[in-house]
Amino acid sequence: MSVPAPLLTREELGARLGGAARAWLDEALAEAEHAAAHEEAEQPVGPYGAPPWELRYAAVGRNCGPEHADSVRALLLVEAHAALPVVTRLYEQGTAAERRAVLRALHLLDLGPTALPLVEDALRTNDTRLIAAAVGPYAATHLDAHNWRHAVLKCLFTGVPVDAVARLGRRSRGDAELARMLGDFAAERIAAGRDVPAGITRVLGLTTPGPQLPGPTAPTQES
Repeated sequence: MSVPAPLLTREELGARLGGAARAWLDEALAEAEHAAAHEEAEQPVGPYGAPPWELRYAAVGRNCGPEHADSVRALLLVEAHAALPVVTRLYEQGTAAERRAVLRALHLLDLGPTALPLVEDALRTNDTRLIAAAVGPYAATHLDAHNWRHAVLKCLFTGVPVDAVARLGRRSRGDAELARMLGDFAAERIAAGRDVPAGITRVLGLTTPGPQLPGPTAPTQES
């Protein structure tokens, strides 16, 4: 699989979408903005009991094309100032594509570490699209050292390119424990007569000791 393409801005989307899709996007973002501006008031709901912008979230692919769906969904979440209960509901009730977009947008929302259970859930799956989305900037900022190391191993085990791991060089630098885990993983593969993923060599090279940078929860160990 390939690394997900960067999320597009509203201006970039406007330049790529056709007229009908741009109009649909403008309406959807206006509904999300309205919801954010009136979050303390009673919100209008659609026929399925959800605010109109949330219904739009599910319909993005049909109206803007699957290639732009992650970017559009991320914009909707940002415009709506989506809080943890909303983000969790969209993730838990969504399709794989809708879940991926939630994961990719987490670092754009004001959630702190509270959405880590969504990242951890994605990392328990074998869906490479979700795993690649889960190891983005949000995980780089909030996953503790133990879980981040296992996320890197999960990528190698499932064939997700290590390029998908945000801030890989910064967090792996000088990480002797990660180097040990990678060595053990490679030894197990060799003993079983299986190929060793090419990404292991690259990550092992990144663990070479260097200037230490603080991590999210263990400043003396993370880089």
